Amino acid sequence: QLQLAESGGGLVQPGGSLELSCTASGSTIENHIIAWFRQASGKEREGVACISKHGGYPEYSDSVKGRFTISRNNFKNTVLLKMNALRPEDTAVYYCAADQRTFCDLAYEYTDWGQGIQVTVSS
Repeated sequence: QLQLAESGGGLVQPGGSLELSCTASGSTIENHIIAWFRQASGKEREGVACISKHGGYPEYSDSVKGRFTISRNNFKNTVLLKMNALRPEDTAVYYCAADQRTFCDLAYEYTDWGQGIQVTVSS
């Protein structure tokens, strides 16, 4: 079974950048699509970005398109989410998730989840 662990969160000022990492253990991510979700306090979970097994066809939500970039390194068993031009409304707990399909889609139900990490955008 795939275990996922997020890192890299924290407090950043509006307009700043952060890079989140999702590191897998217990299995390889090369057979999994990987996605990032987020959940702000009092709101529903939102799909942010996903990436297919071989790194192509990334998908982004409209709210982060052009500001966030997802990438993966199957040799390091890691997926990154680079977040630029951060806004207060990006404040949330961010989760990485995995599923054994080929092409990603933020509408899927993902089978494996990390514990989540807090990102706070505030001055």
